[in-house]
Amino acid sequence: MAQMNMKEAIRDAMRVELKKDPNVLVFGEDVGKVGGVFRATEGLQGEFGEDRVFDTPLAESAIAGLAVGMGIQGFRPVAEIQFVGFIYEALDQMFVQAARMRYRSGGRYNSPIVFRTPFGGGVKAAELHTDSLEGLAIQTPGIKVIVPSNPYDAKGLLISAIRDNDPVFFMEHLNLYHAFRADVPEEDYTVPIGKANIVREGSDVTIIAYGMMVHSAVKAADELEKTKGIKAEVIDLRTLLPLDIDTIVASIQKTNRAIVVQEAQKTSGAAAEIIAQINEKAILHLEAPVLRVAGPDTVYPFAQIEDAWLPSPARIITAVNKVLEF
Repeated sequence: MAQMNMKEAIRDAMRVELKKDPNVLVFGEDVGKVGGVFRATEGLQGEFGEDRVFDTPLAESAIAGLAVGMGIQGFRPVAEIQFVGFIYEALDQMFVQAARMRYRSGGRYNSPIVFRTPFGGGVKAAELHTDSLEGLAIQTPGIKVIVPSNPYDAKGLLISAIRDNDPVFFMEHLNLYHAFRADVPEEDYTVPIGKANIVREGSDVTIIAYGMMVHSAVKAADELEKTKGIKAEVIDLRTLLPLDIDTIVASIQKTNRAIVVQEAQKTSGAAAEIIAQINEKAILHLEAPVLRVAGPDTVYPFAQIEDAWLPSPARIITAVNKVLEF
């Protein structure tokens, strides 16, 4: 067992798979000698060589297109898109070509690709670097969407993603790369795709979150119990597609109230889909409407005001109070 931050855990997952499977390749802008803009791939080219870990031109469409071509030839590409706002140039290759490959080829070809990308606010980054674009991905059949919140899950989920025969959009929150260290096994292990984790037990309300918002939710839950004796259950989704609706429903059957927290803008995001599924499968267990805590429906703001834009523990507490007082 070693102490790792999330960036180191992600790097270790790639190292494990590069050692295990000669068909695993890592590529993207500056991922080789430089080790990536956040050094997530640092040292991998020196260890595995330029044929396994290599730089690409500054062209996201080329990165994703190369991944699709290599995927159907039996390789397992791990393609880094340097920042989430840069995926627009690669959407055709990611969401049309890779996501539909198994269907359009009648099962003859797969796209065992991981598209890694940093996302998320709170770091005062430039425009297009911090958006949360998971909503685009979860509307795309054929691609899986993973958003880890801690180093242990990040390593285990990335290993699972690299071994998966379907394309995976693996989103890494910028504010979690160096946020804290945790115990992470140095050996090979996996965390299952499509299985949520209850990170805090509770009986009065369910708080559903993913990525950085899990930590905001836990802070809010701790404050609620300390000040009001409210016991909030916090679910870390870990995977947005496929969604572990069974864990969510089981929690709501116990608490009878819920809120969903996402960093992305409110309209048409993951929270909206989660609430729709709750209404379909657990509406008779609800004693109040399910509320969303999310970013406003505006363009992501400039760094000077992003702290006011982002969902906070205080906003989560306000939402919890509303559902409890309904």
